[in-house]
Amino acid sequence: MESQRKSSGEEDSSGERGSLHTWKGYSYSVTPERVLLSRPVLQAALGTRHGVLLVEGGQVYSFGEFPWKQSQVSVVGPLKPVLESALSGQRVVAVAAGSFHSGAVTEDGGVHMWGENSFGQCGLSSLTVVPNPTPVAVLDPDTSPPHTIRVLELACGEQHSLALSAQHEVWAWGSGCQLGLVTTIFPVWKPQKVEHLAGRHVLQVACGAFHSLALVRCLPPQEARRPLPDKCGQCNQLLYTMTDKEDHVIISDSHYCPLGVELLADGEAKLGPGRSPPLRLQSSPSEPLSSHTSASAPGPHPSITEHTDYERGRTVAQNGEVLTTTDSDISAAGTDSDRTVGGVGGAGSRNSPYPDQAVKEYLKKLSDTSLAEETVKMTIAGASFQPPADSLDLLTSDLIPGVMPVTTSSALNSLVSSCASAVVGRVVSTCEALSLKKRINYYYPGVGGVAGVPGGVPGGPAEERVRLEESMQGKKSCSTGDIREEEAEGLSRRLSLPGLLSQGRYAVRLLSSTSAHRLLSSLSSSYTLMLSPRLLRRASRPRVRAVPLTPVGGLPEAGELLPSLQTEVWSWGRGEEGQLGHGDNLPRLQPLCIKCLSSKEVVLVAAGAHHSLALTAQSQVFSWGSNSSGQLGHMDCPTTIPRLAKLSEGIRVWDVGAGVQHTLLLADGDCYQPILYYSGQQVIEGAQDAPQDQTEGYSYTQQPVLLPFCMNLGYVSAVFAGGQSCVALADRNVMGFSASLHELATAERKFYCKLSSVKNHILRPLLDLESLSTALGPASTVMLQSLARCYSRLCHLTGQHSASLTANLRRRREVKSLVMLEHASIFLDTYNEYCCSVGNFLVMGGFQALAKPSLDFFGKCPELLQRLAESSEENIPLSDLLVTLFYLPMRHLHEYGRLLLKLGTCFEVSSVDYQKLQDGCSKFEALALHLKRRRKEAEYTYHFWKSFPGKMTVSGLDSLRKPHRRLICESSNKALTLQNSGRFSVNWFILFNDALVHAQGVVPYKSLFSTHHVFPLATLWVEPIPEENTGLYGLKLISPEETFTLLACSSMEKAKWLRSINQAVDQAMSGAGQRAEPPISRTASYTFYKDSRLKEATYEGRWLAGKPNGRGMVKWLDGRIYTGTFKNGLEDGFGDYVIPSKTLNLNDHYQGHWKEGKMHGIGTYKYATGELYEGSFQDNMRHGHGMLRSGTLNSSSPSVFIGQWVHDKKTGYGVFDDITRGEKYMGMWQDDQRQGTGVIVTQFGLYYEGAFNNNKMQGTGVLLSEDNTTYEGEFSEDWTLNGKGVLTMANGDYFEGSFTGEWGSGLKVTGSFFKPNLYDSDGDKGRAVKLGRLAVRPEEKWRAVFEECWMRLGCEAPGQGENQRAWENIAVALTTSRRRHRDGSEMNLSRTHNRTLGSLEFIPQQHVGPVTMEKYDRIRHSLIKACDMPLHPLGMLMETLVAVYRMTYVGVGANRRLLLQAVNEIMSYLARIFQLVRFLFPDLPEEGGAIPEPSSDPQDKKDSNCADTQLESPKPGRVVSSSALLLPVLLPRLYPPLFTLYALEKEREDDVYWECVLRLNKQPDMALLAFLGVQHKFWPVSVPVLGEKTEVVSSTKDACFASATETLQQIRQFVFSTTFTPSDKLQVIQLTFEEITKEVMSSLEDNFLWSMDDLFPVFLYVVLRARIRNLGSEVSLIEDLMDPCVQHGEHGIMFTTLKACYYQIQHEKTT
Repeated sequence: MESQRKSSGEEDSSGERGSLHTWKGYSYSVTPERVLLSRPVLQAALGTRHGVLLVEGGQVYSFGEFPWKQSQVSVVGPLKPVLESALSGQRVVAVAAGSFHSGAVTEDGGVHMWGENSFGQCGLSSLTVVPNPTPVAVLDPDTSPPHTIRVLELACGEQHSLALSAQHEVWAWGSGCQLGLVTTIFPVWKPQKVEHLAGRHVLQVACGAFHSLALVRCLPPQEARRPLPDKCGQCNQLLYTMTDKEDHVIISDSHYCPLGVELLADGEAKLGPGRSPPLRLQSSPSEPLSSHTSASAPGPHPSITEHTDYERGRTVAQNGEVLTTTDSDISAAGTDSDRTVGGVGGAGSRNSPYPDQAVKEYLKKLSDTSLAEETVKMTIAGASFQPPADSLDLLTSDLIPGVMPVTTSSALNSLVSSCASAVVGRVVSTCEALSLKKRINYYYPGVGGVAGVPGGVPGGPAEERVRLEESMQGKKSCSTGDIREEEAEGLSRRLSLPGLLSQGRYAVRLLSSTSAHRLLSSLSSSYTLMLSPRLLRRASRPRVRAVPLTPVGGLPEAGELLPSLQTEVWSWGRGEEGQLGHGDNLPRLQPLCIKCLSSKEVVLVAAGAHHSLALTAQSQVFSWGSNSSGQLGHMDCPTTIPRLAKLSEGIRVWDVGAGVQHTLLLADGDCYQPILYYSGQQVIEGAQDAPQDQTEGYSYTQQPVLLPFCMNLGYVSAVFAGGQSCVALADRNVMGFSASLHELATAERKFYCKLSSVKNHILRPLLDLESLSTALGPASTVMLQSLARCYSRLCHLTGQHSASLTANLRRRREVKSLVMLEHASIFLDTYNEYCCSVGNFLVMGGFQALAKPSLDFFGKCPELLQRLAESSEENIPLSDLLVTLFYLPMRHLHEYGRLLLKLGTCFEVSSVDYQKLQDGCSKFEALALHLKRRRKEAEYTYHFWKSFPGKMTVSGLDSLRKPHRRLICESSNKALTLQNSGRFSVNWFILFNDALVHAQGVVPYKSLFSTHHVFPLATLWVEPIPEENTGLYGLKLISPEETFTLLACSSMEKAKWLRSINQAVDQAMSGAGQRAEPPISRTASYTFYKDSRLKEATYEGRWLAGKPNGRGMVKWLDGRIYTGTFKNGLEDGFGDYVIPSKTLNLNDHYQGHWKEGKMHGIGTYKYATGELYEGSFQDNMRHGHGMLRSGTLNSSSPSVFIGQWVHDKKTGYGVFDDITRGEKYMGMWQDDQRQGTGVIVTQFGLYYEGAFNNNKMQGTGVLLSEDNTTYEGEFSEDWTLNGKGVLTMANGDYFEGSFTGEWGSGLKVTGSFFKPNLYDSDGDKGRAVKLGRLAVRPEEKWRAVFEECWMRLGCEAPGQGENQRAWENIAVALTTSRRRHRDGSEMNLSRTHNRTLGSLEFIPQQHVGPVTMEKYDRIRHSLIKACDMPLHPLGMLMETLVAVYRMTYVGVGANRRLLLQAVNEIMSYLARIFQLVRFLFPDLPEEGGAIPEPSSDPQDKKDSNCADTQLESPKPGRVVSSSALLLPVLLPRLYPPLFTLYALEKEREDDVYWECVLRLNKQPDMALLAFLGVQHKFWPVSVPVLGEKTEVVSSTKDACFASATETLQQIRQFVFSTTFTPSDKLQVIQLTFEEITKEVMSSLEDNFLWSMDDLFPVFLYVVLRARIRNLGSEVSLIEDLMDPCVQHGEHGIMFTTLKACYYQIQHEKTT
């Protein structure tokens, strides 16, 4: 090989790369001439007498005869091409040449054309010739405005041109049917889209003189599932008609489109009247074949049309000549692997597009009519026996479902076959089916119209009969695999009869009908010779699942990286020479798929003048069309269908060119330097001007001949042909790069051909063996199918890669375009998957079991196996030969590494390409070594199981044999024993790659090992025991439920087992096995078998030293699931727990915290009954603060309880909202009952406070109604008075005595009635009841909430704990919550919360040391952040308090009599939170304590001014108070329910106030100022309006003191924005006074001082004009919550002034 590479002729190649060589003919005297250009040639295109060259840099040269150049040079020799200067400035990427015109594609997708334009082939109207390259616009008219189509490549014929767009659509212009356009007007001047290829992915186009070719990617399976149309797409007439006769139904599909050619939805063409209809073929391999369209022939049944199966043979009568087509015509090389019975591209006539109603009517008639009468009418003519077509078809369909019957039939056959196939399925072996069909066709040729016996008449040529028989015999061994493969691949392609599968009753009726049984019985005597008993027995056997040996849709991970092999070839145009390949000489106006090439993996098409070529990925060339000069490469007839060119074995073609009467082939020879073959007419010097279609006197080839000069050209990368000329592009072997690149591509093509041979000649026949499933068994059969699938994927990937490398040679020849480097993972994964499947099959003894059926098939001399396995050994066992064969692809990885390394030597070590090649080489070599080790492991394991002692199978150890399991070592040599085992016990340890097996037994028993246990390696920990203490070589093994010690016989044996176990564990976990010790913490899955709590439960998650530790999930068999964190084998931390409820068929669901395996902490429990509990748990019980929601608003008893729980019962303070009764209870509980003091309010305004006992109002209490009627006394039941009391009426009258009865239902009173008069003393008027005395004290409320907060800080009781520990607990809680949030197990946080959380995780330094104003501000800001963060203990406390407060005082709780309790509750919150704050900041002064004055440093003042003004307390505040510190945080959250209570309480006063405000505001400013008594000197003289001073007149309104009015109105923004506290409201009042003073001072002296008599009227005016709606509520809220330290200061005086204004307005008289 090395010597061959050195003598490859590179010395003769003087250029670098892209050198151009041209010649004509094939004689030994021919010497190629080299065309000298300044730049390498990238592409060439040849016309009849001219050529076009594309060189590096995007320039275009032309040579030859140019009659269109007119005055310019019209003839240029091939050795001196001229530059097309019109294209200068354009970067051309592709060129094309037609017979007498040319085209070029620029980098931006533009098209330029020049040359002959008589037929519009240049796309430029009103020009006969186009002398220079001229732009041609390819526009899409369907868009508005029409946008330009980007073109990828061009193809040119004699009178037409084609363009392939970037959307992979075809555009055409010119003249003739070869355009594929639906038009009768020629020429077509503007490019138009070929609509019949729309929606398909076109890969390449080619043009002959008057025909066109397109290489199209097959449709994906899902796109092929579409119903067939019922009407013609052109003329809208019905495609199928049904005629009901007395004894049968005629279904006719003889529709002829008046437009001449009609393309159905599946792409099939039909001809109109007067034309011979062509054979109806598949439009794609994704669609079913329906070959029932042919010319009608006279016979006993005129309604039945003669037709034959295309694959079995076809006879076409044309011009009186009989043309015979057989299988051998399609593939002369004998590779029938891709054919299917019943059609080249489909699986027979299984589907039919007939209407539902027609099917139902026909099936009904079929079930009621006997078909036996039809059998009697069979016509016997000579040796010809012809049963009724429908009868025979039904028989064939029933016995051979899915195989198209080869009979004389109409569309009825397809109908019946489809029905039977859909219901019965494949119940008969395909092999037997073919045998049956062969015999039918042999003995009764007239039945099927078999080609080979023309017309079905006896006495035809004997050689044709022999040829037919040989053809069928040759196919019997391989066609079954094709059918099963096609069936498996086409599962998604089959289109069932419309409505058939959904209307199953009709299909069953067909099968159960007596007609079918009578049909079989009537035909039994006639078919005795053809039906074997074995065939009938097999009809009842279950079918074996077919394995697709071609991946459907290709490899998804390869995507667009590699060329597609699932392609179709479409052709259209003139067909006089058969150049369309459809088996006839008819023209096609629309593109039609060539069926027999649909499964051939065509990667390139080329078109000569009147012949066509298709190159496959297996380096085969199919040719068809004119063969007048032998240009097809064979001399077989007819030439209307694709046939293989005859080449010597081992010649692999990878590029083709087609001229007028010759073909040029570029192929691999014995070495990797390419060789050239020529097929066609010999060109005689001096006779070039002879007519090209004249062959007399010209010699030509019978088959392709080798061109002797090819080795002198160098490394040819592409060939082109046209006219009589040939062109080759060659590269110089610089630094050995070209040789290495060619060697890589050659090796890949050779490897793919090898893989395909193994698939076709070994794997597919083995899968088709009848005895396969019996010999292998179900498990091994499935593994063999998996092996076949993996092999198919590897083979397909190799084919795609070989096509990619070939394309790289033709164009780029660059390292960066090698897919195996950029996307090596695709190759590595595919090889890994395949090696795994082969190893699994080997371990399970599959190859041993496969040997017997293989021996039956290959015989005792398997030369084919030995040749394919490249084995030279003699007498090698067949099983070993199969192992060698299927491990053969692993060798190619070394070839990859070697060739990449060889390529790397062509580059500098520092270059990027060198690094890529080295990395790729390392990857493939590493994988090769890895797979070699895996093969050894598989063989070692196989021999272990093969020598497995029979006495050990009793324990069930043989069940441990699994495909993926590999043996590492075992202790059969007694090198390892169990410590403290019994005297007579025997232990055996087997280490696999996924488990350690411990087998035990007792010596005296016959069965040595009676029990065994499997320890998964992923949950196995091993520790060496020190030898110093015990002197034993021990290993401690830890599993989730067991811990035991193993003793080794020596330190060496101990080290061996320790290393083996550790490596096996690491391998099982990570797949690497490189670490000396696997991590002690790991992720694994385990099913418990001992633990009582977790028995039969499966845990999956993190482990630590044999215990679940970290995140994980446990699933119990009863359906319980826990997902969360573990610690020391128990649930601990945050988790999710689901418990199914069998009675309700729903689940209980808990989500929250756990501790030591129990629910402990905050959590949410959703009960299957619909109840929802949110709160604290302890020991799996509700304990602490929590809220229970029962039912929903529309359920029978909706209610909500929020409060304290003790051991799953309501105990302590809580609020219960009974939504059904409209009552809310706020009080104490004991064991789920109301017990102690409490308050009840109702939706009807009733209010009760007092004692409760045993869930009843029992004892002393106070009851108030909405109208202020009050009862204070004894109660015995809910709302039932019983005992002494006082009943006070709303007007002051009252009863005093004993009361009995239910409130609202009538009371019985025994006592005295009192009516106070107007002159009673003030003491008697003080009888009004003070509420809240019998309610729960504020400090007793929500104690559990605060206790839980203290516990989170690490304190057992409030104030009892360490400050430093509390801060540490806060940091831990925040960090843990952040981690849970990141893992997604808790709620999502906003981005602001995330930033805040990060800052709070650090322990602040201001919690120690004296508190200054600066530190006080930092404490205040940190508290704001903490309370705003729900994960912080203070934030959780704040959220809980807000929830309970709203729960208490919203809804029914919005009762004005609860205002005092609501205010006191807030004050209690402040006091208790302040206690927590002082615990965290111990140096903070107590309530009312003073903070030292800040220093007079200007910087300190600056910092003080930078404080948040919104939350800053009024300036008098050098005193620490809970309200100043905490109210800005708490009050905004509680404001809505609190202000509602104030509004209800002050409703009457506010109504009076508002009425006065509205009445007084009707007056203008001056009148109102005078009415209020404002002195004239304070009246504004002028006011600013839009920046200008305007004088105040008597009619001016709302202009005076406008700025002060606007400032005061800010106090009511609290209604819309919960951001203002009482201190902020006081600040607003102060700013209002300042605005008043500023306006007054503008007209008075600077030293003016206010007196209250002067100020009050002015301020009263401002309050009136501010129109604050609920001023009384605002005043009361400020008064109740004002900081005590400011009550007697300046703010206090200003607030008193506002309060006085409010009362003044209420009592103001406007009369």
